[in-house]
Amino acid sequence: MKCDISKLTDLDNLVNRIVEKKCQLDIIVANAGISLLVPLQSITEQQYQQTFDVNVKGTLFTIQKLLPLLNDGGSIIIIGSVSSQKAHPNASLYSASKAAIRAFARCLTIQLKQRHIRVNVLSPGSIQTSMFTSIVQHQLSKDTFLEDILSTIPLNRLGTPEEVAKVAVFLASDESCFINGIELFVDGGRGQI
Repeated sequence: MKCDISKLTDLDNLVNRIVEKKCQLDIIVANAGISLLVPLQSITEQQYQQTFDVNVKGTLFTIQKLLPLLNDGGSIIIIGSVSSQKAHPNASLYSASKAAIRAFARCLTIQLKQRHIRVNVLSPGSIQTSMFTSIVQHQLSKDTFLEDILSTIPLNRLGTPEEVAKVAVFLASDESCFINGIELFVDGGRGQI
């Protein structure tokens, strides 16, 4: 089922479909993100709204609406970004939105402790995705953007979606049962140095 998480009616339809199937959830993965490259002086209200509607509002309401279906002892994984820690030229909207969901996760960790629900943020760095490719090709990106990014990653390469997925599976599993409230970076070391 296709769902635009920036639209609450789409989220309601998703929840209704899950309820119709009489499903309970053990895991919620809230993964949403758009990254508009815009210099500060050119940011429009529409760009601000679009970014925060998807990255923050959509993430918040996805969790809120699915929470009643999440079993006690479940796991919530929110996909963040190394951009919440590392500055990028012209990416202030994206970076701020990902920092906001990190703060949201901290509060949820405390709020859901009585239900033993773990809340963690998985923050990828530069990953070989269509979103990253569009950023590299964006008119505001320098010709050396990719080389500049690679020079900041100690492993000297981009990550893969499969590498991020393995960490998500770990955070969802019982093997991480005593990990709660963290932001785990999957970024080749970029955000740590």
